[in-house]
Order: sequence, then structure tokens, then C-alpha cells
Amino acid sequence: MKKLIVIILCLVFIVLSVFAVKYMNYRSEIAKIKEENLEYETYLNKQILGTELTTFINKAVDNNERFNISKDEQGFYIKNDINSIEIEIKITDNNTIYKMETLYNGGIVDFVQYYNSIYFECTKIEYNTLGKVCYVLFEQKSN
Repeated sequence: MKKLIVIILCLVFIVLSVFAVKYMNYRSEIAKIKEENLEYETYLNKQILGTELTTFINKAVDNNERFNISKDEQGFYIKNDINSIEIEIKITDNNTIYKMETLYNGGIVDFVQYYNSIYFECTKIEYNTLGKVCYVLFEQKSN
């Protein structure tokens, strides 16, 4: 009888330990997501210079490369629902929206040359099903 009670108590302890570890991992993951999102959310409704936008684009491209995000036939990252980040830049000079890959691959140096002292505002952020930032839109605010 005592052995049965000891076995039951051990099983209860093991089950409670497993739940405690899972809960702590969940809390840690939520904190990590909030920290990563904060890097992007601090830009929402704020104006930044073109040079800072270039740094932002480089960070997003590095993120997509680090997580081996696939590209389509045009060289654009394929959005996944886990860890991809997509940035679009609306240039009001010609009323065109550019994907970050277009600027990154086709002329980040030219972009910096022409838009380094131009202000851009982050006007939209979207999240994936995990609650991570997956899309950011910047709009040109000055010429």
C-alpha cells in the first residue's frame, strides 16, 4: 500500500514538473516574441531617415537569410507563418511600392544616395499567427 502511494506521488510530481517546464518555456517564448516585435514596433508612426531605413532593410534581409526563408522565381522572399519578415517602401515621388528585395538587390547604394536625407514613416505593421511581426510598410514623407 505504501509503495502504491509513493508511486502515485512520484507520478504526480513528474506530471507537475513537466507542466511547469512547458509553462516556463511558453513564457520564455512569449517574452522573446515581444522583444523581437519591439525592435519593429518602435518605428510605428515614427519618421526615420532613408539611411536608417536602409539599416532596417538590412536587418530584415539578415533575418530572412538566417532562417533560410525560400525565395520565389522573382527573388522575393516567400512569406511563411513562422519567422519571415516582409518590408515594403512606398515612394511618393513616383507613387510606387517597392519590396525590400528590389532595393536590396538592385541598388541599396543608389537608394542611400538619393534618399539618405528623406524621411519615411512606418505606417503599417502586420503579425503572423504566432504574434510575430511579419510585414512592415514605410511611406516616404518628404521629398
